[in-house]
Amino acid sequence: MEESKELEKSVERRGKLTPVLALATLISAFGSSFQYGYNVAVINSPAPFMQEFYNETYTDRYDEPMGDNLLTLLWSVSVSMYPLGGFFGSLMVAPLVNKLGRKGTLLFNNIFSIVPAIMMGVSEIAKSYEIIIVARFIVGICAGLSSNVVPMYLGELAPKNLRGAIGIVPQLFITIGILAAQVMGIRNILGNNTGWTIMLGLTGIPAVIELVFLPFFPESPRYMLIQKGDEKNSRKALQRLRGWDDVDAEVEEMHLEDQSERAEGRLSVVSLLSQRSLRWQLISIIIMNMGQQLSGVNAIYYYADSIYGSAGVNEKDVQYVTVGTGAVNVFMTIAAVFIVESSGRRLLLLLGFGICCGACVLLTVALHFQENVSWMPYISIACVIIYVIGHAIGPSPIPNVVTTEMFRQSARPAAFMVGGSVHWISNFAVGLIFPFMERGLGAYSFIIFSVICLVTLIYIWMVLPETKNKTFLEVSQMFAKRNKTEIKVGDGDLPLKDSKESLDNSERSKAF
Repeated sequence: MEESKELEKSVERRGKLTPVLALATLISAFGSSFQYGYNVAVINSPAPFMQEFYNETYTDRYDEPMGDNLLTLLWSVSVSMYPLGGFFGSLMVAPLVNKLGRKGTLLFNNIFSIVPAIMMGVSEIAKSYEIIIVARFIVGICAGLSSNVVPMYLGELAPKNLRGAIGIVPQLFITIGILAAQVMGIRNILGNNTGWTIMLGLTGIPAVIELVFLPFFPESPRYMLIQKGDEKNSRKALQRLRGWDDVDAEVEEMHLEDQSERAEGRLSVVSLLSQRSLRWQLISIIIMNMGQQLSGVNAIYYYADSIYGSAGVNEKDVQYVTVGTGAVNVFMTIAAVFIVESSGRRLLLLLGFGICCGACVLLTVALHFQENVSWMPYISIACVIIYVIGHAIGPSPIPNVVTTEMFRQSARPAAFMVGGSVHWISNFAVGLIFPFMERGLGAYSFIIFSVICLVTLIYIWMVLPETKNKTFLEVSQMFAKRNKTEIKVGDGDLPLKDSKESLDNSERSKAF
């Protein structure tokens, strides 16, 4: 009986949210993911004052005002440098995480936050808008790295039964960063002609906090064991993260993954694209990241102010309504953290894209009749909020979680590099193309977004399996049939199922 109770206690202890795991999650997400969200929204509110600074600087230099076309061009470049930097940052993911580790890359990445924060903070004193443009590119590199490395790091720290919830925390901090920028951008706070440089420079504070505290937390145990061959420190890290000493089962599972990868050969970034055993996983992350960004989420935020204005919201109050929308986004992402392990990843993706698809269709109708029907603008506002809710529970947070779970250790950095590149290219494309779409198609622009949501939903329904509470090897086995390949484990090519049964029997024998 005592042995049986000991086994039950052991099972209960596995998967606990220990203080070390919780703090590592919060510090890495605040220090990195928060900045991604903050810098997405930080220049929206002070835009008129920043453009006025651009014009004044140009006038002081050349004794004539800047033309409207040049001002529009410079402002567009200032905005688009951020996703462009994000794209280049995503290309750096694989080489950096393989050489420096997951935690090491996050610490190194703070350079790309602190330096541009100082640059943007002194731009007005230096009378240079070029500094802002360059700084936006550099801080974009920071976002491109953090948006991929933080989910990878946390996915490898977390036990399998908490991987989904912890994997959503980076997206939660992205939404908190957006909300913080919206709040700071209120005219009475920093969104004015004297506070905008301070507002831009604040992005360096989370980086400093991460630089100070993250070194006290462990590197990814999977990285240390599988890629560095350091079982001793990997075991110590697992013991700290799990809060108990018996981590033999998890170490053995990592050894099985390592043996499987040695049997199939370790992957480079280039070979990932032609690897048959990862074909459908790769297609899936490309579709999900394209669907996430091309579904119109950034366009919705772009269009929100004009929708609120046409609904009769006072121009001075639009900023508060926008903050309210950001708060809804945060609340629903928090909800996703708590329901992802019970509902699963696949259901949240299907539900999220379905809600976004329906909201885009209704928003198109509402915008079409908005000027003719007095109460229709309120339907438009409701559609924006419903869309934000749908995106927050599925399309925004889940793709990175699933990317972590679909790829094993040696392929994961390359997979995040590919997914991140698609993410940022799609983000850049929407920012560049949507103003022309809006001018040419008006309200009907959102029909295109609804079609993209529908196509992504159909793909997920037909192809993507549920990955919750599965080991990385089990997920690989789920895709093996679709890829028409076999997963090899160990020198004797022991089938995955038999290996797991052997592992389970080993755990039971130790407990009894």
